[in-house]
Amino acid sequence: MAKNNNKKAVPEARAALNQMKLETANELGLSNYQNMDKGNLTARQNGYVGGNMTKKLVEMAEQQMSGKQQ
Repeated sequence: MAKNNNKKAVPEARAALNQMKLETANELGLSNYQNMDKGNLTARQNGYVGGNMTKKLVEMAEQQMSGKQQ
């Protein structure tokens, strides 16, 4: 199994990012993502979760930078 060497820029955000990952997976129909063996998912399914998280984070940053809060 590959070791993840990624370092978080803001370690305090870990819990919020994990929650966002679970919410995003649920929106994509992967309702039991937290307990799921990620190795049994296709690369496409795993990529959708990360890609949609990135899309949401970019949208949040754009709104914050433009002064428009949700």
